[in-house]
Amino acid sequence: MKQLSTKELIQIQQKLVPDLLQEMKRRYRILQQINLTQPIGRRSLAQSLTTTERILRGEVEFLKDQGLILTETIGMRLTDAGRQLLHSLDEVIRELEGFRELEERLSKLLDIPRVLIVPGDSQQDPLVKREMGYLAARLIKEQLTEGVLAVTGGTTIAAVAEMMPKAQASRPVEVLPARGGVGENVEIQANTIAALFAGKLGGTYRMLHVPDNLSEEAYHTLLEEPHTQEYLRRIHNTRMLVHGIGQAITMAKRRGASSEILALLEREQAMGEALGYYFDANGRIVYAMNTIGLRMNDLERVQTIIAVAGGADKAAAILSVARGSRQDVLVTDEACTEAILAHV
Repeated sequence: MKQLSTKELIQIQQKLVPDLLQEMKRRYRILQQINLTQPIGRRSLAQSLTTTERILRGEVEFLKDQGLILTETIGMRLTDAGRQLLHSLDEVIRELEGFRELEERLSKLLDIPRVLIVPGDSQQDPLVKREMGYLAARLIKEQLTEGVLAVTGGTTIAAVAEMMPKAQASRPVEVLPARGGVGENVEIQANTIAALFAGKLGGTYRMLHVPDNLSEEAYHTLLEEPHTQEYLRRIHNTRMLVHGIGQAITMAKRRGASSEILALLEREQAMGEALGYYFDANGRIVYAMNTIGLRMNDLERVQTIIAVAGGADKAAAILSVARGSRQDVLVTDEACTEAILAHV
């Protein structure tokens, strides 16, 4: 007898028991919302799900009786069983809502082996960014058991670290900032994010106390420093890289680029930025910052490269970076996906 695929099974269920699928989706959304905002009170949960406390009360009691959530004074949170069920349901819901097909289309278009898309727009709804962080964090937890994890700064990668579940035991993982970044807000500096990742993974970390954008003289001077040499020795053993993608001009201004550099980026029509490299629409590198850390020629030794970026206005930036550099996984949102598909 032929074994049914997940897609075929869902199609049969939609015809025979459509109410069951709707109920499953509703309870999945409740579990997902708790996971993204825990601990959360029932009133806040009802508001975020645009329902009433009265309607939600029965669902919460059911999930509690099933051992999927805990209700505490400070609010509700998922149990280990709840997290495992949520994880198991992810692929089913993605298939049910058509995201698997959308992911395959974007994967082929960008030539990125694996693409994960979350519903919504991360620039309009902070919870969408947290859901992107949750998917990326789950990948890291599953695939990285040892070795060096390199991470960049920024609000999106900070969300990945925040959504990383805390390891039950220590791991032989060392987390390093992918490159210098002193000068940004402390909360989104790569050093801060590396420390948060290490705490969640049960690993260790090292900081890199150098600015993101260096003069030629400062760059070569720092390269000779023993601390820098030790950092470079370790960063060259990176097993996994997790990074964001930014709009070229926006990122250059944020890093205090000179008027000459800004004029160059405008003239060369730079679209996207990653790891201090600026790409045009065809993926050509039009400018590279003097920065201590991972360089493009180091990436061929990295086992897994995960890019996390969303929002409709990141479409051109993601296209340019994908065309000019290797990416193994892209975690993005629905708004960005639609903008990319409309862009080409």
